[in-house]
Amino acid sequence: MEQVRLQKFLAEAGVASRRKCEELISEGKVSVNGKVVTELGTKVNPDIDKVTFNGQIVENKAKKVYILLNKPIGYVTTANDQFSRDTVLDLVKVKERVVPCGRLDMYTSGALILTNDGDFIYKITHPKHEITKTYTVTLKGIVTNEEVEKLRNGVVIDDDGVPYKTKEARVKILKTDIEKDISRLEIVIHEGKNRQVRKMCEAVGRKVLALHRTKIGDIVVKDIALGKWRFLKDYEIKKLLK
Repeated sequence: MEQVRLQKFLAEAGVASRRKCEELISEGKVSVNGKVVTELGTKVNPDIDKVTFNGQIVENKAKKVYILLNKPIGYVTTANDQFSRDTVLDLVKVKERVVPCGRLDMYTSGALILTNDGDFIYKITHPKHEITKTYTVTLKGIVTNEEVEKLRNGVVIDDDGVPYKTKEARVKILKTDIEKDISRLEIVIHEGKNRQVRKMCEAVGRKVLALHRTKIGDIVVKDIALGKWRFLKDYEIKKLLK
C-alpha cells in the first residue's frame, strides 16, 4: 500500500476526525514504529509501519459502520468519561471501535451518529458542509414573535469565553400552553457550538426545560426508541455526504 499522511490513516481507522487526529499528533499521543511523532507531515505505510495511539496499536482493517442512536438523557457523548458517567458507547455494542459524530450534552436526547470512519465524521461535523440539525425545545413561558425573530437572525452566545453570533436559523413555534406556561419550538441549525441551542434560548431570556434532536440532515429518529439504535442505510450515508 502507498504511503498516506498519518492523520489520514488515524482518521480512516476511526480514532477521531482528521482535525482531532492532527491535535493528537501534535500532543505527542501517537507513535510510529516505537517513536513519538509530532510532525503533521509524517507519512506511513499501513502495511509496514506500526502506529500506536495512547500505547494501543491502530489498525485500519475494520469494516466501516455507521450507526444512528436515539440518545436518552443521562448519557455523555465521550468515548471515555473522566467522571465515570454512563456514555453513549454503553448503549451501542458492536465489535468495531466507534466514536460519536459531534456531541449532545448529557441532558439532551435524540439523534446521534456513531462511526469508525474519521473522514465521514469530519465531513458531517464541519460547519462548511452545512449539515442541518433539527431540535424540538420546550421553554419556560410563552415565547414571543420578537424572541423567535431574534433566534432566526442570530444571537450572541458565549463560545468558550469568546462572544459569538450564531448564524441564521430556521425557527417556528410548534405549541404554546398558557395553562402550563410553556412553549415548544422547532429550531434548525447547521452549526455545532457547544450547547448552542440552549445558549441561544438563554440569550433571549428563556429557560430550556427539555431539548431533543429529532433529525440530522433528513435522517429522523422518531421510529427508534430512546436508548436504541440501528445501522444507517447506504442511501442515508450518501445523502449526508452529498
